[in-house]
This record gives sequence, structure tokens and C-alpha cells, in this order.
Amino acid sequence: MEPQELDAWAGAAARRLGVSLEPGDVAALLDLAKDAAHGVTRPAAPLTTYIAGMAVGAGRTLEDVSRELRVAIAEAGQADEG
Repeated sequence: MEPQELDAWAGAAARRLGVSLEPGDVAALLDLAKDAAHGVTRPAAPLTTYIAGMAVGAGRTLEDVSRELRVAIAEAGQADEG
């Protein structure tokens, strides 16, 4: 699936649920999922994006949520090293 097709699908899915996506949200969420998959474990990717969605739904910005979750991902990686 091409990026523009994924954006179109995500937009349609969001509209179906009565929510909206901002430009760049799809790429930001995919990057966050990638970081979780590589920094924690693969199953952390969908869980991380779900948690991000819950936080955004509660009123936080995706930018703020992504920043905080990347700290948590980094801390998980450090725990694995120690």
C-alpha cells in the first residue's frame, strides 16, 4: 500500500468513527510504532499507538504524547541493557 493510500484509508476510518486526523498524524503514529517495536518489542507497537490514542482522546497533543512515549521507550531500552 502506498503512503497516500494509507493516508486515505486512515482518513476514511477516522471519519467512520467520528474523529479527525491532522496532516502528519499517520506518519507520526507509524514512526512511534516503529520506535516501540525496535526499542521495546514488536508487540509494543500497537499497544503504544493505542495508548497514544487514548491520551490524545483525553486532550493531549500527539506531539506531546509522542515525546513522552519516546522517553518511556528509551527507558525500556536502558532497562534491557542494565
